[in-house]
Amino acid sequence: MIDSKVPKGPLSEKWKNYKDHQKLVNPANKRRLDVIVVGTGLAGASAAATLSELGFNVYNFCIQDSPRRAHSIAAQGGINAAKNYQNDGDSVYRLFYDTIKGGDYRAREANVYRLAEVSNAIIDQCVAQGVPFAREYGGLLDNRSFGGAQVSRTFYARGQTGQQLLLGAYSALSRQIGLGKVKIFTRHEMLDVVTIEGRARGIIARNLVTGKLERFSAHAVVIATGGYVNTFFLSTNAMGSNGSAAWQCYKKGALFANPCYVQIHPTCIPVHGEFQSKLTLMSESLRNDGRIWVPKKLEDAKAIRGGRLKPTDIKEEDRDYYLERRYPAFGNLVPRDVASRAAKERCDAGYGVGNTGLAVYLDFAEAINRLGLKVVEARYGNLFQMYEKIVDENPYETPMMIFPALHYSMGGLWVDYELMTSVPGLFAIGEVNFSDHGANRLGASALMQGLADGYFVLPYTIQNYLADQIQVPRFSTDAPEFSEAEARIKERIERLMNINGKRSVDSIHKELGLIMWDQVGMGRTEAGLKSAVEKLKTLKEEFWRNVRIPGGADRLNTELEKALRLADFLEIGELMARDALNRGESCGGHFREEHQTAEGEALRHDGDFSYVSCWRYTGEDKEPEHMREELDYEYIVRQQRNYKN
Repeated sequence: MIDSKVPKGPLSEKWKNYKDHQKLVNPANKRRLDVIVVGTGLAGASAAATLSELGFNVYNFCIQDSPRRAHSIAAQGGINAAKNYQNDGDSVYRLFYDTIKGGDYRAREANVYRLAEVSNAIIDQCVAQGVPFAREYGGLLDNRSFGGAQVSRTFYARGQTGQQLLLGAYSALSRQIGLGKVKIFTRHEMLDVVTIEGRARGIIARNLVTGKLERFSAHAVVIATGGYVNTFFLSTNAMGSNGSAAWQCYKKGALFANPCYVQIHPTCIPVHGEFQSKLTLMSESLRNDGRIWVPKKLEDAKAIRGGRLKPTDIKEEDRDYYLERRYPAFGNLVPRDVASRAAKERCDAGYGVGNTGLAVYLDFAEAINRLGLKVVEARYGNLFQMYEKIVDENPYETPMMIFPALHYSMGGLWVDYELMTSVPGLFAIGEVNFSDHGANRLGASALMQGLADGYFVLPYTIQNYLADQIQVPRFSTDAPEFSEAEARIKERIERLMNINGKRSVDSIHKELGLIMWDQVGMGRTEAGLKSAVEKLKTLKEEFWRNVRIPGGADRLNTELEKALRLADFLEIGELMARDALNRGESCGGHFREEHQTAEGEALRHDGDFSYVSCWRYTGEDKEPEHMREELDYEYIVRQQRNYKN
């Protein structure tokens, strides 16, 4: 049985009742307890700072040379909260409902309501830290619209919201580091979690500068290392983003939930060459004022691809604003999965633009005429500048070209209501867990979840666990469990270094990415997924037989870092394909082509698949065990998502 530990009682009172009756640790005892936090993004930095502020001893780890370089800085558009500053009808319940609906009714009700409930406190916290949110003329915080909502609830700091929020969390973390309450370990990568008598009691980390394996013990371990979307090689994620920490937790007994649910963002700069290493996101906020279109006539689309016409040559009546046509109630602000599939449909039909035909236009001409150039520049100037630097076209004069790309993983480590995995003492927060987003994430909710988990949820729930650990003495890293874990890592590294094959890590990763994009990407079929599972098994064998890693293991070696992560990506990709094959329906970011409505929309089968899909590791090269957490909705009625009216 999978126990989610959701409290009893009315939805709006569950979190309050939980806090009223949870166990607490008094201040004197907090000093006796150690917590490891792996990751320094919004979730990790906020959790480390808050736990330290409460009095716990915190050890904080990141693979970057500074906590400020966590991938959270890349989030551009904003963060949701239900403050209703616009007086347009927003509320905690409406934010909860939009998030559940946006996730295609595949998220846990209680967790999502709690997220909506604490959202307002996040804004107050960040304002107090000095985060420079945009403000209206009168001084009040400004809001803008995002996909999947009919109210303006997204707080923002131009096109760099994630960076500014991370600087706020980093300042709180830096204060605790300065006070000596947080010990920070930069350029350290967790390679394994250590369990003693079934509980998480520490980690093994590799010093990325010296190559040395180091042991760290604690009473609890918190994983905050982000998602696994770089399985696809090309994505909007930073090159260093990886799923290895989560995967090692999975191999130590933590359930992995909904791995097939990954998000494809509709507003990215299209692929422009086979030597490209990553993709660049254009913020969803651009869809507030930008209008998305393709030519109505096939001959015009062909002429644009052939360089005989420019987008500005296409008359207004010859433009197909297909999102406004198909979804009049939401228009260009439909959720990301809906917008992505609509773009793919137009391009598959031959109406795509750019030299590859895999692009659509995001046009600001109407907004510039309506608002004026200075207003558009004030709202989106840094994004326009970034686009021009990459594409060498002025988006004020020529419409941007965009196309969907891999962006975010909704799946991840399974956690209960307390954010604890199925391994006692092992917690997962932020994108690394499966919680809150269901089958699709609405824009501006990743920052919300990361900070909610770190500032306002984990600091309560972890005490419920640690209250029983006060009498447990600190663990020696000389314990046999640490020695065994380190020995396994050394053996794995030695095996990799001794292969001396002919293929680079990147060449295999690119091949993995092509398999994933073609068969586990925007459109999935039963035949394609079965083929992907077999191809991934073959590619895994090729990796362990023919990869070449130059240099040595006892020093800085980025190729070894990438190889260790790729070994995990290969296995993550196979689990994603298995999960997608198991789920015979379309929902959110998971689109099975055999399961769609006559209008091409996702077709859920609630009677068969209203559950969290959980996978348990059973051993190397063995099929994982499939388990379910049933999703029983008490307060929401599932219905076909409708963004037309």
